[in-house]
Amino acid sequence: MRSFASLADFAAATGEHLGYSEWQRVGQDRVDRFAEATGDLQWIHVDPERAAHSLFGGTILHGYMTLALLPEMMRAIFDIEKIEMGVNFGLDKVRFPRPVPVGSRVRGGARLTGVRETPAGHLAAVRMTVEVEEGGRPRSACVADTLSLFIGP
Repeated sequence: MRSFASLADFAAATGEHLGYSEWQRVGQDRVDRFAEATGDLQWIHVDPERAAHSLFGGTILHGYMTLALLPEMMRAIFDIEKIEMGVNFGLDKVRFPRPVPVGSRVRGGARLTGVRETPAGHLAAVRMTVEVEEGGRPRSACVADTLSLFIGP
């Protein structure tokens, strides 16, 4: 994990790749719980038998579930000391270049693309890339330009 002593130190890293989270495996039980929580019960996510005969060859994560992994991944990649809090401010652009098969391993990578001061705090843009392990190689499954508002000294 990369740790920054202050928002100024964090902002100074603009343009840098901040690192990767650990690989984690996402199982069907977690996908089912996400489906239940969101009401998105489409069979390609929750019916392994039917999905086995689809073009994906099995169930896949919801796109929004892949996005929901981002906060956990970001916390594993970097932290900023001496801030009061950080809040999700939104997303600028999101793409899903490939599906994430249930049971596969994923990790997140982060690149700090910008930080600007606003009246509410420091608005940070971080490009998060969720990679899925495919054939022993990491492949981009989601690229999201995230916005976070950091409040603190």
